[in-house]
Amino acid sequence: MPTLLLVRHGRSTANTAGILAGWTPGVDLDDTGRAQAAALAGRLAGIPLAQAVSSPLERCRQTLEPLLAARPELGAPTEDERLGECHYGDWTGRPLAELAQEPLWRTVQDHAAAAAFPGGESLRELSHRTVSAVREWNEKIAAEHGENAVWIACSHGDVIKAVVADALGLHLDHFQRIGVDPCSVTAIRYTPQRPFVLRMGDTGDLASLAPKPRDGHSDHRSGAPDGDAVVGGATGAV
Repeated sequence: MPTLLLVRHGRSTANTAGILAGWTPGVDLDDTGRAQAAALAGRLAGIPLAQAVSSPLERCRQTLEPLLAARPELGAPTEDERLGECHYGDWTGRPLAELAQEPLWRTVQDHAAAAAFPGGESLRELSHRTVSAVREWNEKIAAEHGENAVWIACSHGDVIKAVVADALGLHLDHFQRIGVDPCSVTAIRYTPQRPFVLRMGDTGDLASLAPKPRDGHSDHRSGAPDGDAVVGGATGAV
């Protein structure tokens, strides 16, 4: 199956202000976020991309703009609301320092599967819609571009943590153990047996994620049969 590059949007004005933005319109990248977005195009320069998908929110579309300007063959990104930010309901737009005093805050941190935002959605619902979206896109891209394709999706911190938790087989209660910095890249290769998390929250060089020739028998990164991990942590194992 294809390899997914999940990009968190660059640093936004809400990140800088310590505000839970959610689906608030007009939240843009700040100066640091714009610089991060500009650097992303160079970090991905050696990786062919079959498709670009984005959350519909401005900060995600702005993060992909420099990359897509350098890759005109990709065209405009396809927006998918299922990759949009969590619907935080009544928490939207409030300072994080204030929200940390709410009783629900500890549930969000320690028992995410039990957390539902007043007037919004639960983290279980978030996980279901985002994981379903990613897996559907993988099947579509495999059918249209081949099993060795690489595609990119720009989304949000909680969305990416939920997808990673699913890929790692973690209970949703543990998804807060996953760190995803602004404009970091998380790479997941889905196989018929299991997903492989190749990179998580990476803010550095990504050249090694470029597809390599396959011989029809082995995993293109590990040399193991498709869906099998190298035992013993050998160099290059995933």
